[in-house]
Amino acid sequence: MKNLRTHLARFRRDPSGLAAIEFAMIAGFLSIAVLNVTDVSIFLYDKLQVNNATQMGVQAAWAACDLNHLPATSRCPAMGAAVAAAIKSTSLGDAVKLTAGYPSDGYYCVNGSGSLQKVSEYDAPPTNCSAVGNSGTTPAEYVQVQTSYTYAPLFTGLTVLTFLPTRITSLAWVRLH
Repeated sequence: MKNLRTHLARFRRDPSGLAAIEFAMIAGFLSIAVLNVTDVSIFLYDKLQVNNATQMGVQAAWAACDLNHLPATSRCPAMGAAVAAAIKSTSLGDAVKLTAGYPSDGYYCVNGSGSLQKVSEYDAPPTNCSAVGNSGTTPAEYVQVQTSYTYAPLFTGLTVLTFLPTRITSLAWVRLH
């Protein structure tokens, strides 16, 4: 017992190795910070790719369906394939999925607060926007595309993304007429 106390007392007085211990502690904290920055950066990049895929999907719907093919979901058979191909054209490829029920379309009008409000399905176009208090304007057909992607954190258990939802969704609109 006395021998152990002597060794512990000598260990407390000896500063050699203290810098190594401090460096190990700081390096551990810096490593966790670097892992978090890396994981969050990749998550944000993937989020941008999903948004880009969704925008490409609505642009493909707009390019595939002209005014002679409205309403688009029922009279434009090329739209579904065009949208499906467009959303897979980012670096995420097939991992970006088209949400069930999309693409969808309908007739929308701008309401008094300046936001779009659905006034009718595509099978019954209204003649004006009186339903939202704007009878002087004509409803327009809009197509919506919604996509989703599930992000898998690179460093499970070590970064903040382990505790956050990793499903990324994006919704985009395009006015066809």
